[in-house]
Parts: sequence; structure tokens; C-alpha cells
Amino acid sequence: MAGHSKFKNIMHRKGAQDKKRAKVFSRLGREIAVAVKSGGPDVDSNIRLRSAITTAKSLNMPKDNIDRAIKKGEGNDPDSNYEEV
Repeated sequence: MAGHSKFKNIMHRKGAQDKKRAKVFSRLGREIAVAVKSGGPDVDSNIRLRSAITTAKSLNMPKDNIDRAIKKGEGNDPDSNYEEV
């Protein structure tokens, strides 16, 4: 029975879910980086950053991804150049 592998069905479904999740996480990461760049890395004083982190946590974004986005916004990463449009 060609094409009826349970593993392949799971693999394709998981691949599609991971692709959607990666797209959302990258958008949230850019949003966090821009918030840090505009208001600073302190969550207590930066309302926009607090809102972006709350949104990211509600969509199950991992903590290390959030921390990495904050570091990119601070300018510690030479590859990032996000600005608000």
C-alpha cells in the first residue's frame, strides 16, 4: 500500500505546523527587537516590549527565543538591523 505510511502523514502534518509556527515566531521576534530598540530592554518601563512579550508568551514562544530577540534589539547582534516603519 504505497503512500499510506502513518509516519509520513505525521511528518507532513508536523512540517506544515512547524512552518506556520516559525513564521509567527520570526514576526514576534522582529516586533520585540523593534520595541527594545525604540524603548529600551527594561520590561517595566517599556510598555510596548511588555505587550510584545505577553503576545509571544500567549503563542508559546520559547523563553530563549524571546531573550535572543531582546539581545538583537539591544544591538549586541551585528546581523540585525530592524527599524520601525
